[in-house]
Amino acid sequence: MTAAKVAIVDSGGANIASLRFALQRLGIDAELTADADTIAAAQRVLLPGVGAARDSMQRLEQLGLVELLRELTQPVLGICLGMQLLAEASEEDDVECLGVIPTTARKLPASSECPVPNMGWCRTAHECSEPLLDGIDSGSYFYYLHSYALPVGDYTVATARHEHEFSAVVRYRNFYAAQFHPERSSAAGARLLRNFAGETA
Repeated sequence: MTAAKVAIVDSGGANIASLRFALQRLGIDAELTADADTIAAAQRVLLPGVGAARDSMQRLEQLGLVELLRELTQPVLGICLGMQLLAEASEEDDVECLGVIPTTARKLPASSECPVPNMGWCRTAHECSEPLLDGIDSGSYFYYLHSYALPVGDYTVATARHEHEFSAVVRYRNFYAAQFHPERSSAAGARLLRNFAGETA
């Protein structure tokens, strides 16, 4: 069996179909799978997610993928809830997550000007040089839909602001994550997916 260029972990998220279509439009070979061997052999791994952290962790546990995901050595990109699942834990239902990134996903504070969930286009600023963001101007807008986020830390490579600043893109060892939906984020999102897949325009 030939290894997939990109394996998309079938985590049950509602954004999987739009993510697959976005990759197809970019000509990126991606396979949706819950098979551990396929994921382990892939050149890149995408961990998408929409919904509740506890439900997603239970699904990963039922599929026998928790330890595998923690131990992957190829580039891994978490998207939206997938980003939060890479943390040690989430305040949502006080659930233990994959424990890759040393932080906890925290509930966004709400105000009259900044309701929760945070939904729509947010300006996203680079905090450091990062190949995942090559060709994407600092200050570009990406599409967000979330109620929880990772706080800014040493792993943060880009930030956005709701009531307070939060991590928009992170990197920790071979693990990357984006709080926004690149598949819904026009040209900037497409460029990020290309960068992650190692594709050139």
